[in-house]
Amino acid sequence: MAGRRLTRRLARWGPEVVLGLVVVFAGVSLWQAWAVTNYLREEAGNSSRIYGRITAALADPNPGADTETLFALVTEIRESGMPLVVTGPDGRVSAAANLPFAAAFGEPRLDTYVRELDRLNPPINVPGVGTLHYGLLPAARRLNWLTWVQLGLLATTLIAGAWAYRTAVNRHRDRLWVAMARESAHQLGTPLMSAGAWVDRLDHGATSPGEIARHLRSDLERLQRVAQRFERIGRPAHRDQVALGALAERVAAYFTPRLPRHAHPVTLTVRAPAAGPVVAGDPVLVEWALEALVRNAVDALSGRGGAIDLEVTDHGDRATITVADDGPGIPPDIRAAVFEPGVTTKPGGWGIGLALARRIVEDVHGGGLTIVPTATGTTFAVELPVGAGKRPRPLRA
Repeated sequence: MAGRRLTRRLARWGPEVVLGLVVVFAGVSLWQAWAVTNYLREEAGNSSRIYGRITAALADPNPGADTETLFALVTEIRESGMPLVVTGPDGRVSAAANLPFAAAFGEPRLDTYVRELDRLNPPINVPGVGTLHYGLLPAARRLNWLTWVQLGLLATTLIAGAWAYRTAVNRHRDRLWVAMARESAHQLGTPLMSAGAWVDRLDHGATSPGEIARHLRSDLERLQRVAQRFERIGRPAHRDQVALGALAERVAAYFTPRLPRHAHPVTLTVRAPAAGPVVAGDPVLVEWALEALVRNAVDALSGRGGAIDLEVTDHGDRATITVADDGPGIPPDIRAAVFEPGVTTKPGGWGIGLALARRIVEDVHGGGLTIVPTATGTTFAVELPVGAGKRPRPLRA
């Protein structure tokens, strides 16, 4: 239980963990760059100093000055901390400095250490002396350590990033499936409640059976359309001729009897050029997207009343459907994320309608769904290609 709780807590803080690792990685990289710069600066200074001392020794007329300078340079190199081992022509160690352990010449581990030095740097043949085997300066060893730390941090950051991304995707998918389940319950609930009310009327004999049958048939058709919508998820979308004008009229006909009429009345107006224009797409999915936009406008006017304007226009190669309301509008702080699943301004809202509409319009039909800037209210614009267009793709949940 405690492990599961810790995993959920880490999943919640995944992006912050990745960001922290990136900051640490950047800090170590800057530290390494600073260390390399200092190391190169020191090496340049040491090389210049050695050059100057050798030049001065060669120009010194005093006997033995050059020898004294060489001995001084040898001492300085020994004090630099660089491991040095000299072997003679027979391969035996004749001199050594800065060994990491105390060992007498001829011990096997000293020969092993010489081979390790040769793996780091190729040995240097010195005429008249033998072979010089050398290791790394302490500063170079620190740089190597920093490199390994940097590689470790990079690997950890990549692993943490992949884990955080996968966790975010799973969390996003879970939210989407929950929202889809609630959307299905909402879509099924309205015709079921209506059918139940008509059955009650039938029991009391308050309405003629013919009228009740007509309304029940309408509710059954609605349930059939809802079932068709959810059957489309994950399956190839249909490629039919969709008359947007007729579609807008059908959507308006469904919402009009259900709009508030008394305390805060809401009106819905449709403006379309007859039945057209005609686009190639899945009529069930396009109707679903349009209903989601109209329902969003109805919810925005809930408790305050207002007007909804549904307009279809033909631009030749593309058609536009605009859904405009004179409600409070979308707050600027969520305008950029309003099409993301789970983002909503309504108390108790699920944040699925607009996300689903965008997927249907853009991902399935290759169109566009945008928010049109307006002084008041909210206006959504759906653009779909007229004519053959691209083949609709499946709707993914």
